[in-house]
Amino acid sequence: MNTELYYNPSDTICAISTPPGVGGVAIARVSGAEAFAVVSRIWKGKDIEKMKSHTAHLGEIVDSESGRMLDQVVLTVFRAPASFTGDDVAEISMHGSRWIQREIIAMLQKSGARLALPGEFTRRAFVSGKMDLAEAEAVADLIASSSAASHRLAISQMRGGFSQKINDIRQQLVELASLLELELDFSEEDVEFASREKLVNLAGQSSVMLHRLAHSFSTGAAIKDGIPVAIVGKTNVGKSSLLNAIVGDDRAIVSDIHGTTRDIVEDTVEIGPYIIRFKDTAGIRRSDDPIENLGIDRSWKAANTARIVLSVIDATTMEMPDMAGISAERMIWVINKIDKIDDVEALMQNLILPHDKSRVVVPVSAKDGEGIDELKKLLLNMIENMRTNEGEDEIIVTNARHAAALEAAAAALDELVKGLNDSIPVDFVAQDLRLAIHHLSTITGTISTPEILQTIFTHFCIGK
Repeated sequence: MNTELYYNPSDTICAISTPPGVGGVAIARVSGAEAFAVVSRIWKGKDIEKMKSHTAHLGEIVDSESGRMLDQVVLTVFRAPASFTGDDVAEISMHGSRWIQREIIAMLQKSGARLALPGEFTRRAFVSGKMDLAEAEAVADLIASSSAASHRLAISQMRGGFSQKINDIRQQLVELASLLELELDFSEEDVEFASREKLVNLAGQSSVMLHRLAHSFSTGAAIKDGIPVAIVGKTNVGKSSLLNAIVGDDRAIVSDIHGTTRDIVEDTVEIGPYIIRFKDTAGIRRSDDPIENLGIDRSWKAANTARIVLSVIDATTMEMPDMAGISAERMIWVINKIDKIDDVEALMQNLILPHDKSRVVVPVSAKDGEGIDELKKLLLNMIENMRTNEGEDEIIVTNARHAAALEAAAAALDELVKGLNDSIPVDFVAQDLRLAIHHLSTITGTISTPEILQTIFTHFCIGK
């Protein structure tokens, strides 16, 4: 369905803004120029016109035709422009019965409101200038946040830190673009208003910053969706037992038979402020079984795409898996089955591993839980180092649309620098600059189209 056919910003809209289902309380939100008039038709209590903004009042919702009371509610009013959407907003806090929710929404529609489209309340906040497009998208991330870390990133973006960074870069580029446009107007005069040296320096610095922000998307997406951690190693070293010990559940099948795990077993657990997605993989060994070999291929794929790899070694054999191609910076060597070793300290002192100088290693017993807490601490330290490596201000991109726009803007600036170094005509330089500004503008919504807005806001829930 093309929701743009139904979108009319002058309509008064309504929706349930709390999660669907039964609860102690549910909230119906009404927004628009006629919001108070619509609610007044079903409200029995203090005159809404006499209510001050940001105040709550006890009253009743009454059927305008039969006069019967439907529910005792609390009505909160927010007068324009001091509201979330910038319009008059009324919020009705009712008892959380599904039937009551349906009846009140039906009564509001009968009284002149239209059911809101997905994300329409937040879209109105964007249109009225209450937030830019990046901040509006952060609202969706905030609602969907499933860990303290993803919540922290969403709050940071909603407060405008990312938008401010983009706007600062954009404004500097706009100022130089205006000078280049002036040169084009006086092209016959052979004058230079925009310093080429300043333009090269600014474009170069901005490109580095934009590339860094775009690169941070891999970390941001991992924090938002759950950080992937692959558990790899030879067969029968206790990978499945380790997964069960970490998540505190018999999630994976444990057996002494080699090759028990044929496919990837995945589970999530919250450690500190992060959601971590553990992947228990098939044991790496040579096999004539084509099905097992498929599982082994998937093990390597999981190891190569994971942010962190737990390379598990059996302490009783100390047979090393071939982890070539996996960087030491994202690997933790886990020496399992220390409950079967008499002198763990001597084992660790004499341990020789690949990447020995930069190794991170922890002895554990998946069977009795020894060392599991230390392993979790090492995971947290590695994740925090990932965040620190992203650079200043902890601005981390979590939105794929933003990352693509940042890369496109940076590429345009790279072309601009190359063009200036090759002494190309100023009109081509100006075109690269305009292109960079355009891509940055799409992030915050300085430039937007109905298609972009429709795509973004239809991913929101109704009532948001």
